[in-house]
Order: sequence, then C-alpha cells, then structure tokens
Amino acid sequence: MANNSFRGSKRGRHAEANHETGFSCSLQELRSLMELRGAEAITRIQDSYGDINGLCARLRTSPIEGLDGNLEDINKRKQEFGQNTIPPKKPKTFVQLVWEALQDVTLIILEVAAVISLGLSFYHPPDAGRQNCGKAAGGVEDEGEAEAGWIEGAAILLSVVCVVLVTAFNDWSKEKQFRGLQNRIEQEQKFTVIRGGQMNQIKISEIVVGDIAQVKYGDLLPADGILIQGNDLKIDESSLTGESDHVKKTLDKDPMLLSGTHVMEGSGKMLVTAVGVNSQTGIIFTLLGAGEEGDADSEEKKDKKKEELKNKDRKNNKSKNKDGGPVEMEPLNEDGEKKKKSLPKKEKSVLQGKLTKLAVQIGKAGLFMSGLTVLILIVRFAIDTFLIQGIPWHSQCFPIYVQFMVKFFIIGVTVLVVAVPEGLPLAVTISLAYSVKKMMKDNNLVRHLDACETMGNATAICSDKTGTLTMNRMAVVQAYVAGRYYKKVPDPDLIPAKILDLLVLGIGVNCAYTTKIMPPEKEGGLPRQVGNKTECALLGLTLNLRRDYQTIRNEIPEEKLFKVYTFNSVRKSMSTVLKNHDGSYRMFSKGASEILLRKCCKILTASGEAKVFKPRDRDELVNKVVEPMASEGLRTICLAYREFPATDGEPDWDNEAQILTGLTCIAVVGIEDPVRPEVPEAIRKCQRAGITVRMVTGDNINTARAIAIKCGILQPGDDFLCMEGKEFNRRIRNELGEIEQERIDKIWPKLRVLARSSPTDKHTLVKGIIDSTVLEQSQVVAVTGDGTNDGPALKKADVGFAMGIAGTDVAKEASDIILTDDNFTSIVKAVMWGRNVYDSISKFLQFQLTVNVVAVTVAFTGACITQDSPLKAVQMLWVNLIMDTFASLALATEPPTEALLLRNPYGRMKPLISRTMMKNILGHAVYQLTIIFVLLFLGEKILDIDSGRDAPLHAPPSEHYTIVFNTFVLMQIFNELNARKIHGERNIFEGVFKNPIFCTIILGTLLTQFIIVQFGGKPFSCVSLNVEQWLWCILMGLGSLLWGQLVSSIPTSWLKFLKTAGHGTQREEIPEDELENEQDEIDHAEMELRRGQVLWCRGLNRIHTQIRVVNAFRDSVSPYEGLETPESRSSIHNFMSHPEFRIEDSETQIPLIDENESEDDPPTKRNSVNIPPPLTGLSALTAQITAPFSPNANNNALERIVPLHKDASRSGLIPPNSAGLPPCPGSPLHSLETSL
Repeated sequence: MANNSFRGSKRGRHAEANHETGFSCSLQELRSLMELRGAEAITRIQDSYGDINGLCARLRTSPIEGLDGNLEDINKRKQEFGQNTIPPKKPKTFVQLVWEALQDVTLIILEVAAVISLGLSFYHPPDAGRQNCGKAAGGVEDEGEAEAGWIEGAAILLSVVCVVLVTAFNDWSKEKQFRGLQNRIEQEQKFTVIRGGQMNQIKISEIVVGDIAQVKYGDLLPADGILIQGNDLKIDESSLTGESDHVKKTLDKDPMLLSGTHVMEGSGKMLVTAVGVNSQTGIIFTLLGAGEEGDADSEEKKDKKKEELKNKDRKNNKSKNKDGGPVEMEPLNEDGEKKKKSLPKKEKSVLQGKLTKLAVQIGKAGLFMSGLTVLILIVRFAIDTFLIQGIPWHSQCFPIYVQFMVKFFIIGVTVLVVAVPEGLPLAVTISLAYSVKKMMKDNNLVRHLDACETMGNATAICSDKTGTLTMNRMAVVQAYVAGRYYKKVPDPDLIPAKILDLLVLGIGVNCAYTTKIMPPEKEGGLPRQVGNKTECALLGLTLNLRRDYQTIRNEIPEEKLFKVYTFNSVRKSMSTVLKNHDGSYRMFSKGASEILLRKCCKILTASGEAKVFKPRDRDELVNKVVEPMASEGLRTICLAYREFPATDGEPDWDNEAQILTGLTCIAVVGIEDPVRPEVPEAIRKCQRAGITVRMVTGDNINTARAIAIKCGILQPGDDFLCMEGKEFNRRIRNELGEIEQERIDKIWPKLRVLARSSPTDKHTLVKGIIDSTVLEQSQVVAVTGDGTNDGPALKKADVGFAMGIAGTDVAKEASDIILTDDNFTSIVKAVMWGRNVYDSISKFLQFQLTVNVVAVTVAFTGACITQDSPLKAVQMLWVNLIMDTFASLALATEPPTEALLLRNPYGRMKPLISRTMMKNILGHAVYQLTIIFVLLFLGEKILDIDSGRDAPLHAPPSEHYTIVFNTFVLMQIFNELNARKIHGERNIFEGVFKNPIFCTIILGTLLTQFIIVQFGGKPFSCVSLNVEQWLWCILMGLGSLLWGQLVSSIPTSWLKFLKTAGHGTQREEIPEDELENEQDEIDHAEMELRRGQVLWCRGLNRIHTQIRVVNAFRDSVSPYEGLETPESRSSIHNFMSHPEFRIEDSETQIPLIDENESEDDPPTKRNSVNIPPPLTGLSALTAQITAPFSPNANNNALERIVPLHKDASRSGLIPPNSAGLPPCPGSPLHSLETSL
C-alpha cells in the first residue's frame, strides 16, 4: 500500500498561491462526481483532472499543507460551495404551542361551561309574575347578584387561560432548552484538518470544500471527500447504502468517502469536496425535510429538516443567506434510521400511562357526581315548587325556571371542575421540566423527557468500564523492560541506551499521529490527552523517560511510513513498517500482551542484546509479570519489533499472519486507568437502592474483575459470575447457534462482569434482561455507552446514557440522556431525580384527591340538603386554583433527597396511589368533612352567629358561610404540608426550607386567602371576619396537622380493605389472587411496632444465651457445645444456602416477607415457605422475627449467600437514617445470632 502515500507534486504545493481567480471546478461538477463510486469515480477523476492532485490544484489547495487558513479564502469557499451546516426545522411558535395545550378535553368542557355561564349571566328575564312563580323564585336576581353574575364565567375562563399559558410556556422553554443544548453539543463537535501545514481541530461547521481532513477510527465523516492517503481504511457505509459490510477504501480501487459514514478501521487523509446540503447526507436530509415536514416529534433532538424548496433555492442560486441557526450535520448516521421520525412515537412512559388512566377514572367519577347533583337539584326544585307549594305552571314563569336550571347547571359544572384534576398534566410537566433543568446542573443532559422518569424505575444498570467507572486518563505505572520488573516507571539511566532508543522510536511512530499530549489548559492542571488514551499513556511514558516523541515524528512524517496495520478488534494490535536506506525494513508492533507475546521469539535482555524467548519463558513472564499487573487492574501492553533484512527480498505485506511473527519483545507495560474516586460510593448507593450494576467491558477478565472489586460491583466472597464474551455466547446459544431466552435467564441474574465482550454481546444481554420474565418484577434497564458500536444497545435499553466527552456521535444520537462529564455518579443523580419525579406526582395526587373528595362531597350534600352549594362557584375555582396550579408548583418542585435511594425501585406495575396514600387521603377527608359539616349545621350555635342556611337567595353573603369557606381553604393549606410525605413519615417539616417555591406558595396562598375573605365581598360571596373568628378558622386548619400524626400511626396492614388506584397499563395480565398480596409497602407505623418486638426478642435471646454460657462454664464444658451453629438456625442464610430454598427448583418459595417492604415488591406467595422442622422454642421465635425482615436483596438475594454484615451489633436494629426501611441489599438482617 506504499503507493497510497502521496508524495506531493509541485503543482499541488503551489496551487494555493493565487486566490484571485475563481475555482476552476463548479459545485454541480463536484456534486455529480460524488455520486459516482469505485472504478467509475476513478475514471472520471483521471479523465477530468489527471489525478487527485489535479483536483487539489483546481480547488486551490495542497494535499500536504492544506488550505492556508486565510479568512477571505475560507469565506469565498463558503460562498461558492456552501457551508457545512444543514438548516434546522423551524421551531413551533408560542401560538402553536398554546393551540396544542387547548386541545385538552377537561379544558374544553370548562370552556364550554364558562361560555354558557357568561351568556346566561347577561340574560335578564322579565320581572312579571315573579311572585306567583313559587317562593324559591322570590327575588332571585338582586342587583349585586346580577352584577356579580358574569364573574363566575370569567373566573373559569381565566383559570383555563392560566393553565394553557403555563403548559405552553413549559413546552416552549423546553424546546428552547433543547435547541440551546443542541448548539452546545455541536459547538463541541470538532474535526481535525490540516491548514497551513499544521493539524488543527476546527468546528465541523467551519469545514469548507478544499480542506484536507484527517480521518481515523471511530470518526463520523462530517463531509464528502476523496481519499488522498490511507492506511488500511475501512468504512461502514450502512447508514447510506444499507450494506453492513465494511468497504475498503484505497486510492486505486475506491477513494470516495461519504458524509455520515463511519470509519471502522485505519486512518488517512481526504480532500473535502462537498459540504452541508450538497453532501450525500445533506441531499437525503433535504428530501426527508420535504417528505414529512412537521411530522417530527418536538422532543426529537435533531430537527434538521427544512422544506426542499429552500434547499433547491440554495443549490440553484448558491444564495448566501440562510434562515435558522447552523445545526451541524453530526448525527447523520443513524444506521439506516434516517427515516426514524416517521416511525410511531415511543410508547407512553410508564408514568404517563398510569396518569392518563387515573385522570380518566377520576373524570368519569366527577362527571357522574356532577350529573347526579344537577338531577337531584332539578327534581327537588320541581317537587318543592309544583307539589309542595302546588303552584300551577305559568308560561311567563318559564324564563325564571330556566334561570334556576342554569344555576343548577353551574353548580354541577363547579362540582365537575373540582372533581377533574386538570392540575395533573400540569404537575407532570412542571415536575419533569424542573427536573430536566436541575439535571443539567448534575451533568445529565436529558434528550427525551420521559427518560428522566423511567430512570426512577431502573432495576439494572449495564455500565462501560473505561471512562465511566474509571477516569479515562491512562498512565503507564509499571513496566517490564531489559529483564527487570519495575513497580513504578524506571529512571531512564537504568535502561540500556539501545533499548531506550528502540522503545522511544517504536512508541513515536507506532502511535496514531493524531494522538498527542498537549500542555494543560489551566496552570498546574494535568497535561491534556488528545486522541486514543492508551496511546497517550505510551507517549506519556516517553516523556517520563525524558525523551520527546515529537522530534521523531518530525524526522519521520506520516507520509514516510511505509505501511501501517491499524488497530482493530480482530487484530488487537497495531504495527507500523519503516523502510531503511539500505532497502531493509523494520516493523514496530504494540498490542494486548497475551496476544503479542505468543508471536515473540526473542526478548531484549539487560545487556541490550536479544535472547531466545521459549514458550516456557513466556509462561513464566505471564505468571510473574502479566498476571500480577492484570490482577491490580492494569491493562497490559506488549511492545515489540522485527527486522526484515534486505537479503531476504521483499516480504509479502498482505500475508499478515506471516508478517506478524518472529517478533522481538522490547517491553511489557502496565497501564492504569484509575477508578474515579467517587464511583465506589455511587455503586454502593445503587445497590442500596435495589439497582444491580453490571460491568460490560472489552478489557481482559482479570483487569475487569480487579476494577469491579475496586468499584464494589463484586464483593469478596460473593458467588456472582464474571465471564468473557465467548463463554457468554457459548452458554446462551443452542445447538443450532440460536440465542434462547431460557438460557439467558439462567445467567443474567448472577452475572456481574462481562469481559472481552463485543457490542453485540452487550445488545444481547440488554435485550435478554428486558425480555426476561424470570423475576416477578419486570426489569427496567439503563445502559451506558460511548462507542459507535454501542448504538444498538443504547437504543434497546429503557434508558440509554451516552458519554458527552468520550462518546461518538452515533452513541449520542441513540441515547436518551447524555452524561456531560462521563461520570457514573451522574447516573445515580439521574436515578434520584427520576424517583423524585414519581414521588412528586404522588404527593400532588395525595393532596389533590383529598381536596377533590371533600369538595365534591360538600358541594353534593350541600346542594341536596340546602338546595345551594355551601361553596360558591367562584370560591370553588379559587380552591381549584390553589390545589391545582399552585399545589402542583409547590409539590412538584420538591428537591430530591438521599432518602429516595433507600428504597427499591417501583415496578412498572406499582399503583400510583398506594394503600398508605389511600389511608392518608381518606383519613384527612374524614377530618375535613366532619369539621365542615359540623360548621355547616351547628356552626351558628357554636360560634354564636346568624345561620347562613336556607337564606333567601338574594341575601347578602353571611358570616356563617364565609367561615365555612375560610376553614375549608385553611385546612387545604395545612394539609399541603401533610402531603409532602407519602410513606407515612412523621416529620412533615423535614427539608421544607430547602424548597423556597413551596414556602412562597404557602405564604402567598395564606395572604391571598386573607385578602379574599376580608375584601373579596360580593364576587367571592364573603364578609370580613373578626379576629376571634379567624383564630377559630386557623385552629381548625392546624388541626389537620395533628390529625395527620394520628392517621400515620395506624399501620396500613390493618386496612386490607383499602384499594389502590392508578395501576400500570398491563395490569390486566396479573391474576387476581396475586394482586391481593402485592402491596408490600413502606409503612412507618408498622415499623415502630415491629422494632419493639425485635428489641424485646433480642433482649430475651441475649439473656437466654448468657444463662447458657454461664452454665457451660459452670459445667466446664466447651462454651459452644450446646449452642446451635449459625447455620442450624432458621436464619436467612438457610433460605439461601439450603437447596430446598433455591429458586431454581422450588415454586416461588420466598421467605415470609411482611408488609414492611417497599411498595413494588413482587406479588410473593406469602407463607409458602415451610420452616424446617427442627426448631425449638426460641429459635422458632427467632425464625418468625427474622423471616419478615428478609429484604429482597438485589432481585436475587435468594440465590446467593451473603457475607455477614461487618457491623453485626447494629444490623438487627433498623439504622436510624434509613427512615425505618429494611437494611441494605447485600447485608440482610441476620438472625439474632448476630447479637451473641
């Protein structure tokens, strides 16, 4: 392939000097050239330009020096051949977003009701004959009432406008954020070009026709071009052609490189010939934009489509102006998924599904209640007027009756308004938007909103090793060179000069020239590593040996390299051949030590001479050097070389197997990629939160295991699996080589490390876990990836995390969340935010439904008994505004706390409203209804005021009803504090000041309420109250806080009759009997009771043991003789280690799990475990106590034997900070023998 290298012609070098004349190559000409492939293209180049240098000359560029970077020249090129950007699709306007928000059904019902109400308020019936139309009609319309009539309709419309504007504004800011984000990502997208003989990293949008670009493994080509020089270049063109085979690119066979394709192997240089909308991908995008404009999902990050016409204009007029900011073409590579936007949208997220269902159910109930209210009012009115008073029907009374009907209708609509939780969609949007904004600060760049909430349900994370768990800053820390093993980098004086020269020369030329070490950006910072990190480590080694690799590279520029075998996943090594002056060749190789050492037949010794390297020596080297390095988590690289003497004639360079043998080993180095200091803690949090972390890496199994132990993915003494990709594939395939789900199910629950794995293995594993039904709880899997090849796994996962720094464009495009700092701890933050979204919605629901139940009941009973709702329509709307819009703001913006990571994930099936919440909702409703009805029917006696009941309709507002209204609102405001906790925790004020929005809203609502009552007057049907009356109202409001404590003291398990609501969508598939046992909830009241029992039993057990020990000593026997061994006890160990309790061979025999588990635990068949017979008094008691406590550790606790907790003395007690939850997975509560 020596002829691939371009030596440079005079014509090429001096072409760029003359900018004045135009380019002797038109845009159309280049476009038609780029449409050709292979031999046709070569013929065209030869016919039209002579050779590639001729084309460079026509484009006024030099293949070696590149463009000179003159600004005027660059702008001229942009003008002539277009910019390297594709115009984005126009964002939706605010008006469009408002229109979309108005499509909501509940809002439409409200609007209709409001319009009717408004219309009727302006209709005045004739006064005639009012007296003989029944006594209820007496003065139905007094002046004030008539004036205030329109307020109701207007108020409803106003609240609708509020909701719509907030929703639209949220969508708009989200869209804006995404675009800003997009631009930010694209600003960071750089590509290497040669300008003025220097390699420069420039923004992709700055690339122009005539640039000489450096392409290397892993690149996504940003523009079309023609190869000038290549080393073993292979391209994956499937994103354009759909052909999955890699295409080999050479100067003499196929030099055409197309934008949007991936470099899978090798490196080279290309001349850029088409950019932006004129490149192959640009043309496709243009067609796409014309095909389905406006069809794309607004949340899709890459909205790069524009109407075809605009692009056609641009091509034909070569116009300079462009609307829309530049959006890079970086993601042009969706592996044939260009048309992905026309696919159906991603199905609704788990939460949205549950909410929609719940909202529909509540809506139906509300509709039924409001219908019933109207019906009862009409029937009552008719009976009262025509039967009891016996008034005959008068046609002139008809308008008055109509007015009554309207009044009843409005009361009905008001009930409906209060019943329908239109705040729900708002709460979700606010909560998600707030989380997404805050997650940006935690280095999570969310691309699809629902990913944030799905993350809260994640049960498994499959993480890469390099860069995610480790720092991706490689450094050589150990070396075996000249016959000695150095535990740290040796002093250059200790290495013979001959070996040192070979080592430095080999590293200098046999690392990609694009890899280099740059000075640090900040003073005192670490040097910047650019390019392949492993190679950076080797270059760093040369610097540590006080040599400069750059001088070598200047002596031997890339063009002079005779042949390069680039690194790929099959070779696992890289070799570079240099041609010496005397016609002989020297080849330097580097690669995985286990592979290269097999190909070495000599090794350099301390004297600097080579000695024979036998298989026995090799095994010794592997045992004494390679394995110790790997077991410390180092990546081992072997550096070797081979001489090809001129006397042997020209070797056959294509026969790789022959070339890559008979090497001489120079050194073996151990490269460390240190574990990020914060990772072990983050992984512990994940495990504590019931999330299994698995490491999927391409590294060798020893290194992977060592890193997994450092991170805490593996604990010493665990019986989890670590396996290599080969072994994994062998185990999951049947005789025909097909993958079987049952086989995967046998492996994945125990698999923790998958080493030497290929991207397909990763995809297979993820798919296998997601599709698995072996555990009751269906798995939600998050995956991290950075490589091009991780795309399929990221797409398949429920949540895909791409690395923002190390990630390739393909990975980012396939992901849901981008980690801008490539750090695993950010994933834990994402889990926290995800769970927080879920909890925020639940808090809001708990609050909202309490108000709904109370308000609907009050309006309904009031209407039926007193023929008039105690809470007037405008008052109801104010209540509705508090509880919908404000409460959703207050409760949806609660910041997440670490406590969220102390429970297991909710499953896809967990109902939104758990039993504990149902208990809280009904408990508080009982209190509020009692107070309201007492005030309503006995208030005037208790507070010594005039009764407001049965007042004639034209009566002014009464103190009585004002007090009812005021008390009602105050109870809601204080109940909002109760709603902050949904698992029945005691301290409802905990962390309240960390949420300024919440405090502001509570205070704001109180203030507004005061103003409404004191100065609201007629429109709000209020009169001002005196201090004593205010104090009574506040006292009754505060009562709900005390009542809340009472409610949370009742263990939920006593309330088996309570139903849950808001289940997952596939609920129907679960048989009824299993549903019954599903509610394993966190319940603090229960825990307090249980804690008492445990302490009591432990005390008893301790006394028992002490007596035994004393007796043993008295009888001078071995003190341990009579005691049972821990194993003989019915402890959790028994459940795990005895075969009859293994999951594989028994029906879901799970230890008795009582109601103290987190709410999502699988529907276990309770009491199905038969405790083994040989239990005596106390140990039986022990068994009963320990069994309920056995936590469901990491989805498969029952399959493994867990090492004893270090802190045995405390493990029996529930740690104070865990808010009473079962102790962390991996440290089950050991039975009471720990207290010995």
